[in-house]
Amino acid sequence: MKTEEMRSRLRDRFSGITLQGHFRFTTLSAGVLLLFLSGAVVLYYLTAAGPTPGDAAVLGGAALAAALILGLFPYWPTVIAAIAVLWGSVFAYSVGGATMTAALAVTSGGILLAPCFQIAKQWQKAVVLRFGRFKRVFGPGPHFIRPFADTIVRFVDMRIRVTDFSAEQSITRDTVPVHVDALTFWMVWDAEKAILEVEHFEDAVTLSAQTALRDSIGRNDLATLLSERERLGSEIQTTLDAKTNPWGITILSIEFKEVLVPRELEDALSKQAQAERERRSRIILGSAEVEIAHNFEQAAETYKNNPTAFQLRAMNMVYDSIRTNKNMVLMPSSALDSMNLGTALGAAAFANLQNREQTGEEQQDNS
Repeated sequence: MKTEEMRSRLRDRFSGITLQGHFRFTTLSAGVLLLFLSGAVVLYYLTAAGPTPGDAAVLGGAALAAALILGLFPYWPTVIAAIAVLWGSVFAYSVGGATMTAALAVTSGGILLAPCFQIAKQWQKAVVLRFGRFKRVFGPGPHFIRPFADTIVRFVDMRIRVTDFSAEQSITRDTVPVHVDALTFWMVWDAEKAILEVEHFEDAVTLSAQTALRDSIGRNDLATLLSERERLGSEIQTTLDAKTNPWGITILSIEFKEVLVPRELEDALSKQAQAERERRSRIILGSAEVEIAHNFEQAAETYKNNPTAFQLRAMNMVYDSIRTNKNMVLMPSSALDSMNLGTALGAAAFANLQNREQTGEEQQDNS
């Protein structure tokens, strides 16, 4: 876990920084140096009285060594040192002369001009200082800077970035220690402000996000942290964005990854949740009982005014019990007497007969 956090912090630290020197020795720079070196070798072979392959090899090897030095140490003083190394190595292992001097001059010009050709990628912007003062910001594509006068402070990544941060052992409003992991999505919209207004803006964003997260945890209780993550993330994003906007940085969103509580508290929270569910179930059961009692009360009023319906309902209950269980049901004779089956069936038959007679009279009247 610690290794992953360290890698994440290093990646966040250096994701927007391509360079910490005066320039960047790019592929274009190497091509320019190779072009000057080729011209120097051709000049040497055309003008030298007795050119040897060894002299050209020494010249080429010295130039490649100078390019390697510039790639490792991209500073203007290194350019002067590389040119000095070139002259010293060639005159140490080769025969001097006017022809070799001219070739060395051409190669030195290539070493001097090669770092002046810079390339920024599509998602990058570079901040250029001239004699220590801000000069310009250039975007994607090839660009030319003045030797010794111009320095590139940084190549800034303008894409959306994601930074992982956390608040360890923070205390909520109800005095519960929690560990919160969160993500912040942010981007640089003004490279000039991000470089000139704040030092190490990546660290500034991460530390500011941690501070805002701790402040939000202290102002809310544990239940709010667990249930209202989106609202809290929006509040932190608004607060943090107001702070980073003067730096040319905007905070797009804050998202909670995980909220961890101590293990000894997890059991208590589980019991609390179980008790809450039990309370809700009992409330629902009580509401159902009240509703059923109300319906029974209405049914009792209906059966009170219609004894025949009550007797038929009793007979129906007996029939359903026999049909469902498919067993014999033993009932006392008093129950059959109370049902008064003959009276109930006779009343039902008499009502059915009256309905048929009324239907026949209506048909005769219509005819």
